[in-house]
Amino acid sequence: MMTRTTRENARSRFVRGRLVGAAAIAFAVSVVMENAVLAASGAPAFGAPIEEVLAYYAANRDSVAIVSGLVALYLPLLLVFVTGLHGLVERRGGAGADWSRIALAAGATLSAIFVLVNVLQIGLALSAGGLAGPTPAFELVWQVHAAAFALALSTLGTTFIGAALAAHASGLTPAWQRLPGLVGGSLLLAAGFGNVAIADGSTLIFVGLAGFAACLVWLIVTGVRLVRSDVD
Repeated sequence: MMTRTTRENARSRFVRGRLVGAAAIAFAVSVVMENAVLAASGAPAFGAPIEEVLAYYAANRDSVAIVSGLVALYLPLLLVFVTGLHGLVERRGGAGADWSRIALAAGATLSAIFVLVNVLQIGLALSAGGLAGPTPAFELVWQVHAAAFALALSTLGTTFIGAALAAHASGLTPAWQRLPGLVGGSLLLAAGFGNVAIADGSTLIFVGLAGFAACLVWLIVTGVRLVRSDVD
């Protein structure tokens, strides 16, 4: 009976680890797909003339719909990852639990901000087709969309820094693996301090994008490790 119980517990631990790892990989893939759709459709930079923004949203409603669907998919995946990671950390003795709580809180906040970013983008796409030219209301929605995205960078960085430190402290990942998470998260935090400039079209956004790319690398590598490892 004891052997059977031990075997079932081991199987349950394996399933939990695989679920968290799969959520991490699926989140990363979904984000890459989202950005690929935006790039392929010629999404305007935040500093683009408002006439160009209106023309984009009037002509690319389908692309916005695809992006919105991906966001609706990956936000729950993000929450599954940070919540599951916190559970794994606590079941392994609690080392790094404070960091995983920070990642969980930041991830939840990030999800709320991304909902706002996406809702505003949907509003831009829905309204653009009926406008003969840019209106003050349309421009305001675009500016709030840009500001919300720029402000999300620091929250995104906090999520990954907390997750990387928690995963390392609990022994879920080796020491070297936390580097891309910490570097990427730090770059996102640095970019987040310049959120007003980024919302106005500053090239500082590329600092954040470089950091995000590093964080995605950490996320995929960590996800693969969790999927392949028998972790509790």
